[in-house]
Amino acid sequence: MLFRQLFDAQTSTFSYLLADERSRKAMLIDSVFEQHLRDLALIRELELSLCLSLDTHVHADHVTGAWLMKEALGSEIVASRAGGAQGCDRLLVDGDVLELGALRVEARATPGHTAGCLSFVLHEQKLIFSGDALLIRGAGRTDFQQGDPAQLFHSVRERLLTLPDDFTIYPGHDYSGRCSSSVAEERRHNPRLGDGVRLEDFIGYMANLGLPHPKRLAVAVPANLVSGRPETPAQGPPRPDWGPVVRTFAGVWQVEPEFVFAHRDELRVIDVRELEEVKASPLGAILGSRVMPLSGLRARVAEVPRDRPIVLVCPAGARSAIAATILESAGVERVANMRGGLLEWRSLGLPGETNV
Repeated sequence: MLFRQLFDAQTSTFSYLLADERSRKAMLIDSVFEQHLRDLALIRELELSLCLSLDTHVHADHVTGAWLMKEALGSEIVASRAGGAQGCDRLLVDGDVLELGALRVEARATPGHTAGCLSFVLHEQKLIFSGDALLIRGAGRTDFQQGDPAQLFHSVRERLLTLPDDFTIYPGHDYSGRCSSSVAEERRHNPRLGDGVRLEDFIGYMANLGLPHPKRLAVAVPANLVSGRPETPAQGPPRPDWGPVVRTFAGVWQVEPEFVFAHRDELRVIDVRELEEVKASPLGAILGSRVMPLSGLRARVAEVPRDRPIVLVCPAGARSAIAATILESAGVERVANMRGGLLEWRSLGLPGETNV
């Protein structure tokens, strides 16, 4: 199994990408709207086929990216029937099993944080994705969205902490930098739900948390009740409008060499090698490109033309990726790295190269 844990720093939300390595079929659990381009880049770079976007519940602190993934990759939106969200392709109840290649994922109803909370269990891999029901040394709050502390106590103690001790727990959030736990750890050390804690103690604890409501509650809940579908396309993550530019998992805007060749008269191509390197290189240079070495680019940002979109190039795309990041950070809006650099350009047999 391929497994990646992803994090949104603004909301301390964990998302999880799981895939069957043989079939390359994948699922994404608890995606975040604002992280759509990052997650999309990872799926594409790992050459996965995203089949399912799962949410453990109707979130109150962030908007799901499930609808965006469906639009981009055709993945099914999957959630709890009890959650009440619209726009889902599959609605789950307790005991439903999702199959993804060789992976089998059991949906366990764990209400209490909200009425529609699900946890996902992979028995063969000994994994639990507990959403906001069971957190590391904690539990999800129960003071809105039909929350019920008694129900949550029984959900966690009877549905999750009865699983084998060596099952690893991956929560929906953590606010202290903790990434995972285990059934044994939480039974022994969770101050809210561990062994020995009585129902009465838990109810009293939860009744006196005194937490303010999540900052995005009024926005997140209505949006998640329609599976994250924005009211207008303009409300989605911003994308460049000048070409098929994609954000890499490294965070760099990138464009294909074929596009650069086909639209070279509409672009400003900047070569970030040293001038002597360009002159001596068997790769030559793209016809019409301007040499602005990476070593002095920060000091020359003001010289960068802004009348056309800018594409950065170098031999393999490494230095030019750094250059693209420098220019974007300096406020240059239409800028991208050319994937694979001049080596990829030559391997594709693209013409138009000349020595400087």
